[in-house]
Amino acid sequence: MADNARIDERDGLDTRRVASILTAVAAGDTVELKRLLEPLHAADVADLLEQIRGEDRRQLLTMWSGEIDGDILSEISDSIREEVIESLPPSVVAEAMRDLDTDDVVDILEDLEEPAQEAILSTLNSADRLAVEQALAYPEYSAGRLMQREVVTAPEHWTVGEMIDHLRSVDWLPDQFYHVILVDPRMKPVSYVTLGRLLSARRDVGLMAIVEESFRTIKATEPEADVAYLFNQYHLISCPVVDEHGRLVGVITIDDAMNVLDEEHQEDMLRLAGVNDESSVSDGAVETARGRLPWLMINLLTASLSAMVISRFEATIEAIVVLAALMPIVASTGGIAGTQSLAVAVRALATRDLTASNAKRVVFRELGAGLLNGLGLALVLGLAGTFLFGDWRLGLVLASAMMVNQVVAALGGVLVPLSLNRMGLDPALASGTFVTTLTDVMGFFAFLGLATLVLL
Repeated sequence: MADNARIDERDGLDTRRVASILTAVAAGDTVELKRLLEPLHAADVADLLEQIRGEDRRQLLTMWSGEIDGDILSEISDSIREEVIESLPPSVVAEAMRDLDTDDVVDILEDLEEPAQEAILSTLNSADRLAVEQALAYPEYSAGRLMQREVVTAPEHWTVGEMIDHLRSVDWLPDQFYHVILVDPRMKPVSYVTLGRLLSARRDVGLMAIVEESFRTIKATEPEADVAYLFNQYHLISCPVVDEHGRLVGVITIDDAMNVLDEEHQEDMLRLAGVNDESSVSDGAVETARGRLPWLMINLLTASLSAMVISRFEATIEAIVVLAALMPIVASTGGIAGTQSLAVAVRALATRDLTASNAKRVVFRELGAGLLNGLGLALVLGLAGTFLFGDWRLGLVLASAMMVNQVVAALGGVLVPLSLNRMGLDPALASGTFVTTLTDVMGFFAFLGLATLVLL
């Protein structure tokens, strides 16, 4: 019992607690399971459900279903959320949905199949259902899907005292809000006031006298990636959302914007590696293989280009066998350099630091970096080739090929994503494959071509 107490007091979701939870699940010990799960944050419970096997997850939900609330459902990964909801009694799901703001309900519903959506919508009261259905009517990945409908507003002519009295008299306020949005008689937002300034001002001060300079609005149809950029760029805490007529329809808060940023970062990382951006640790082997196989097949086809280049120099390799051992050095070093340049370019495009106005400067910067790296590596490799193999000509070939491939890698790493972005394609999606192919083909061609000219 003392050991269990230490788990409660000192540990979050660590290995010991997970093992204890699985033991309680296997033993059917509901009391112990509740004791172990109760101290955990909703995000930790969601992580637990994502990490354990499907069979254990279903059994845990059966034993502990009554404790699942809206916060836990909103934290669960999209990859298992529908499975979790289907495992819960309808009454538990209904109660969990009622606890959530509309933006969280929309976030849960938009990834579910239509029958599951309808089942949850039917549990909401008419006002909440209407608000959720209106949000779902906006395009996927738009500000309208991201916003919450619960908004605290005030007429622009109100004073601080009138606003405070109003806040104290209503019982529908959101759990979290940061601004009071000031609107004109047509419900068009004109500015906003932070709660801090509201509470520190005198009662007779007009709200328009303490508004924030950071005020701006977002159209409900704007892509959520643009929303996240605005929040990050201008350090926003919340932002009103307006319809096509400029009328207030909702508000987006910083937690939702940061979730979008986090998802965008994860997508870029996975796509650069040629992995399905919906992959999850809870996926089975078949799902994992299906998500990765297409890009492996594409890589197989592009790798054949390198094989074709090598086959053109078969006679050179037969005459100088040591070239076969040295080829990977030039190609792999170029591949790493290309990946470095590519990662910087893709990230800069995502954060809009790399634009048409500075693209030329960035390209020349990468060219300069490629030349400098190439010179350094060429010097080392050229001297090593000369001393190890006793042939200064082989050292010269190695150095020259390294120079060429470093320049190609640096330029390819920035020009490929720039070109894809200009064509309206995701620069993270296919850049890695193209850049790797480019550096491999050019590395082999430069090395074997120069070897043919100089050594034979």
